Parts: sequence; C-alpha cells; structure tokens
Amino acid sequence: MRVFVCEFVTGGGLRGAALPQSLAREAALIRDAMRRDLAALPQVSDILIAADDRLPVPGAVPVTEGADAWAIWRALARRADVVWPVAPETGGVLAQLVTKMLENCPLVLACAPEAIAATTSKLETARRLATAGVPHIPTFPLAQAPELPGPRITKPDDGAGCEDTHVWAAGVPATPARRAGLVIQPFLAGTAASLTVLNGPQGVRLLTVNRQHIAVEDGRVFLAGLSVGALDDGDGRLAALARDVVRALPGLAGIFGIDILLTQDGPVVVEVNPRLTTAYAGLGTALGLNPATLLPPFAEAGTATRAGTRAPVELALA
Repeated sequence: MRVFVCEFVTGGGLRGAALPQSLAREAALIRDAMRRDLAALPQVSDILIAADDRLPVPGAVPVTEGADAWAIWRALARRADVVWPVAPETGGVLAQLVTKMLENCPLVLACAPEAIAATTSKLETARRLATAGVPHIPTFPLAQAPELPGPRITKPDDGAGCEDTHVWAAGVPATPARRAGLVIQPFLAGTAASLTVLNGPQGVRLLTVNRQHIAVEDGRVFLAGLSVGALDDGDGRLAALARDVVRALPGLAGIFGIDILLTQDGPVVVEVNPRLTTAYAGLGTALGLNPATLLPPFAEAGTATRAGTRAPVELALA
C-alpha cells in the first residue's frame, strides 16, 4: 500500500511566500509523526511525500521556487492508494486540498468537504452548535457585534490556531489592524484544552484531553505548548461533548480536534479543527499505541486495542 502524506506547509504550499518558522515547526511535528506511525505498519510499502526545498526531506519530491506544488501533489496522489492530507483551514486551503485529492485518489483520509467548509468558519460553527444545543462561545462578526462587557477576543473567521488572535481588556475598544473577516467573542475564564477525537466505523471515541498552554504578549494570543493526554474525563462529559459536536457537524471523520474551555459551568466549545492538530505529534505515546492503527484502511484486528505504557507528552511550541 502506498500512502501519500500531503502536509501543506512543509510540502510546498507556501513555496512562493515567506515561511513562518513557528508554523513550519508545528507542521513538521505533525508530518513526522504521521510518517513514523505509517512506517510501523506492515501493510504500508511506501510513503510518498513532497517537501518545500527550504525544508528538505530525504526521499521527498522537492518543491522548488516557481514549481506548481498542486501539480506535484496531484501526481503523487495518482500514484498512491491512500492520501492523508493536512492543511490549515485559512482561505479555504484545507477544503481545496481535500477536494483535489479526492479527484486524484480513490481513498482520502479526511473529513468530508461539507464538514470542512462548515468548521472553517467560526461563525457557521457557532451557528450549528447553537442549533444543536451544544455549549460554545458566542461568536459575532466584528462589525455587527452587540456590546460585550468585559474582555473580548478577536480572530479571523477562517483562521487556524491562534493566527491573528488578540485579547482586548474591558473598556478598551477592539480595533485590530486587520478588520476584514474578523469575529469577536467574549473572553471566558477557564482552562484552555483540546480534545483529540476519532470518528470511525466504531463510532466516536475521545482519544486524549490535552492541556493548552496559552500565552499573551502585547495583546497577541499564541499557543506556547501542549500537554497531550494530561487531563482526564472522569465523568465522561467531554466524551459526550465530542459526540454532540459530531452530531451537530456531520462529516467529521478520522482523527480531528476540538478546542474547548473548561469553565466553572462546564466545558464549552471554542472551535473545531477538521484535521490533525499538533497534538497528534504526542498522541502515540499518550495512548500507548500507534494511532494510525485506529484508521481504516490501516486498522488490523486487535492492533488498536493493544496498549503499551500511556504517558502524557509535553510539546513546547514557542
């Protein structure tokens, strides 16, 4: 079985632009974990990969200055039995990548394009969660927001991670430099966390609950690190929340992430990431098994239930 690991950032998607070091580092963590997990599977004979030539990888097809990364990816997809894509949602990139891969390979491990489109927009995600009665952070277009008391957060409607995310103190007008396509949310007190979730043939399974280490510098919010598998779900509320999110957003599949806040009143959804997140880099150790074995077509009878030593994993990102 040939598998094409199509990671957008390190795979040449930004070859014609500057390559942010922090973004490239997180993307490489995810890509390398995917390759490591696939290489451990006896049914995988070959792992295909493209690499921005500023971030060379032995054996990868280089994407050089002026090259058409999308054409290279389509050619690799046609050679593969399975494509496993990862990309940021910003600008519809993830939706476009999954659509193009589906046109060139019979099996793509990704959420459905409809689910990606819905979760790419924080406004649409909040609307669907509200309709389904799932607790979430109220989200408004910046230009049409009601008066929100207390501190607030602004971010791009289609942003990934903490991109262009700023916190504004109570009484300070929210006047971000970038105003087009921004949303605003009330700032809620609580523990920042994320859920790594699997939705597969056996249903929805909460894999790990991860603590997010959020830092604020001059009003800018960024993710400084993750403790993968560091938090428990003793009462099952977080597993139930994950199932509710999947019901509210049909088409979420495979391994994906849900950002949440653990507040005094219970967990609330911040946003949904319809793809692998950085937490995947520590998922195998946190679970005590190879997470690729949880995914069709890599699952083998009994493999996914054989757990080794489970241990939280610290990922420093800043």
